Amino acid sequence: MLIALAIVALPAAGQPVANHYVASPLVFERYQRSGVPAESPSKPAYGLQRDDAWLERALSERERQNAQRYELMISHPELVKYNANLLPVVPRDVNVVANPSGHKLAVVDSVKPAPVEAPVQRRDIKVRNWIHSVDGSLHFTQSYISGNWYQGGENYLSLLGHFKWECNLNTNVHPKWLFNNMVQYKIGVSTSHNDSLRKYTINEDIFELSSNAGYKAVKHWYYSANLMFKTQFFQNFKSNTTDMKASFLSPGELTFGLGMTYNYKDKEGIKSVTVAISPLSYNMKICRDIERLDPTTFGIDAGRHVKHSFGSSLEGKFLWKITPNIEWLSRLYFFTDYHYVQGDWENSFSFAINRYLSTKIFVHLRYDNSHTWDSDWRYWQLKEILIFVLTYHFSTK
Repeated sequence: MLIALAIVALPAAGQPVANHYVASPLVFERYQRSGVPAESPSKPAYGLQRDDAWLERALSERERQNAQRYELMISHPELVKYNANLLPVVPRDVNVVANPSGHKLAVVDSVKPAPVEAPVQRRDIKVRNWIHSVDGSLHFTQSYISGNWYQGGENYLSLLGHFKWECNLNTNVHPKWLFNNMVQYKIGVSTSHNDSLRKYTINEDIFELSSNAGYKAVKHWYYSANLMFKTQFFQNFKSNTTDMKASFLSPGELTFGLGMTYNYKDKEGIKSVTVAISPLSYNMKICRDIERLDPTTFGIDAGRHVKHSFGSSLEGKFLWKITPNIEWLSRLYFFTDYHYVQGDWENSFSFAINRYLSTKIFVHLRYDNSHTWDSDWRYWQLKEILIFVLTYHFSTK
């Protein structure tokens, strides 16, 4: 009979049992006859008292069958169809299935379940031909001083609003065309204790529209046409008088030019430069209300509503995001009809505190030798504003 050979050492007859071997776990190794051969001639063989005659008969029959098989292969090699050493390796993508009734092994292809793919959600890509950007800010300044304050002074309240909308052609979709449009309006109102006729005064009122269109010439240069229009909406008076200083379309200014435009923006979006050079430019100055205003203060001949000038102009815009929280925006404008010169240099420095709060410094230097001479500033004019800003920005890309 068959027995399980375990790693267990049994003592010889009359010897004590080694408990630490008997207590070891039984591990099956192989089938063998009940007699365990001796490891060396000096060591006795151990025998197990089991009837294994059937095993002897089965092993003898198997040896006889193997001898007959090999005798047949040696006598008739032409009957040998296969060599076990030359059989191909079973591929990994097949299975060997046993057929006990037919005494055969069958090789069948493995059936792999088809991978289940997650449904793809299709999203229509919408091409944006125009990129919009909207900026709105509200600047508020307030000061209260009691009547007995040792240094004196007056209560003060100021409000400045700024709105800007830009609509630009997407150069990624239309790389050969340039079309930038901008509309902005600034309005500033503050209390006026020194004016006995009015409780408040307007210190900032400007509406500006500009457009720049071009077709690519080479690299960053475009053949271009530029248009700019500026005016104000509300009336403004000199302190303690009824003398008007400005009103709607008084003054007003329209400029149109033909030339070349240089447009550059780095890949990181940190710096951008736009320079429009127009050797052929037309400038029109307007004073609608010449009955209450002196048109000569705006560079227009006395008694005239409009002055036409032809010459050359240049406009440059520079944006530099110095850090994620600091931004510098500069604009330089120049026009001449070769008799008089008009120039504006605007600089705006923004210091962001968070998404909605920031501090801004605005400096505007202007030169216009068609304006009335001033004994202190001559033909130069200067405006500087330091403000704390509540800002909202919205854009589409």
